[in-house]
Amino acid sequence: MALLIDTPVWPWRGRRWSHLVSDTDYDELHDFAQQQLDIPRRAFQGDHYDVPEELYARAVAAGAEPVGSRELLQRLLAAGLRIRKSARSAG
Repeated sequence: MALLIDTPVWPWRGRRWSHLVSDTDYDELHDFAQQQLDIPRRAFQGDHYDVPEELYARAVAAGAEPVGSRELLQRLLAAGLRIRKSARSAG
């Protein structure tokens, strides 16, 4: 089980955000987001959850591994769990 979170540097609506992913499967990702961070399933973005800056430390304390955004993407791709942007918008 590896849950990964990048640094909250992504700006949106006046806040900074991180990406939370799993490099194993989506089930563990959904469980972690809901049980540890109180982020609802409807917030799932196809292959990740956006995590507001104020929940970053809580995610790490609960077991998410802090990584750089490049490493996060590489591990997501290697796991075969990356959903390409065009596939997300086609749904």
